[in-house]
Amino acid sequence: MKMLMAGLGSALVFTASPVFAGVAAQTNAPAASATAVSVEVVATGLAFPWGVAVLPDGRFLISERGGKLKIVSADGRRATEVSGVPAVEARGQGGLLDVALSPGFAVNRSIYLTYSEPRSGGGNGTAVAKATLETDGDVAKLGGVTVIFQQEPAVKSQFHFGSRVVFDRDGNLFVTTGERAVARDQAQNPANHIGKIIHIAPDGAAAPGNPGLAGWEPRNWSIGHRNIQGAALDPATGQLWTVEHGAKGGDELNSPQAGKNYGWPVITYGRDYSGEAIGEGKAKPGLEQPVYYWDPSIAVSGMVVYDGALFQSWKGNLIVGALKGAHLQRLVIENGKVVAQERLLEDLGERIRDVRQAPDGSLLVLTDAARGQLLRVTPKR
Repeated sequence: MKMLMAGLGSALVFTASPVFAGVAAQTNAPAASATAVSVEVVATGLAFPWGVAVLPDGRFLISERGGKLKIVSADGRRATEVSGVPAVEARGQGGLLDVALSPGFAVNRSIYLTYSEPRSGGGNGTAVAKATLETDGDVAKLGGVTVIFQQEPAVKSQFHFGSRVVFDRDGNLFVTTGERAVARDQAQNPANHIGKIIHIAPDGAAAPGNPGLAGWEPRNWSIGHRNIQGAALDPATGQLWTVEHGAKGGDELNSPQAGKNYGWPVITYGRDYSGEAIGEGKAKPGLEQPVYYWDPSIAVSGMVVYDGALFQSWKGNLIVGALKGAHLQRLVIENGKVVAQERLLEDLGERIRDVRQAPDGSLLVLTDAARGQLLRVTPKR
């Protein structure tokens, strides 16, 4: 296996943008102390990989946007395609997206897939399927595939599917959706699934504790999101963290709360790609401010709240992938705020699609490319 070395911090000026009533959203946090890391290439030849989960035996379950699900050996040398994957609409940003193991996988062998589901009439939408992973030697298939969630309404669009899935402490699922680009105003409509965080039980029903507000679809947790492509639960507190794509200069970090409205497209720190303003400004009473935003945007992707043993000083830090930014960003959190940041893997020049924490505390990173890679990041010794 190939070994690479990396370790870069970047100095940025910390600013807090004043908005109203003393509320301020943070951006451009100062540089944290640089961390020297080693990067090991575990597997190559992955076709635009999107999500990765570690199986109990050390193998990797990896989704590819084109519609394939693969089991990759622990040493990265062998890959087995899993049959029985639901049909996906692999166009634009759509396809087979996230993959997650049930908290009880060791017993029930259940996994969850998110994907862009083709619908009648030419539309599509984010969907979640539950299935059993069945393996016999070099043969692997999905059994009992059941669609437990379908984003409604369907939209004719190739963009903004969101699509991360995270389990809460009770085994329920947070699922992120996008506002599909062409339907962005619908992110403010609490009666549908456009631009929302969904909170469901393992069978797809509304999870206990959902806001259940008047006019809200029962499975909706929060509204007013653009395109959430990263989500993670803090193991220490149970807090959900998300990162979402803004427009130009408007990527956001949020800690979404039940029943809250996060503003898109009424308020945003971003601008249209033409340079024109979006919505009514950066703030409005009744709409939530992000914890942090990126300007310029880095095109945020997968994320994890670090709690491993290998990087002791990273406990409680958020690790976020960047697509356009082509790096891994570490955010130091204190009292719910970002106080410092570090940019890692910039020297690789790779679009980062996903990052997960392995059982040994190393980081697993997927690169977004036609010949994508699975990388392992450990402290440099």
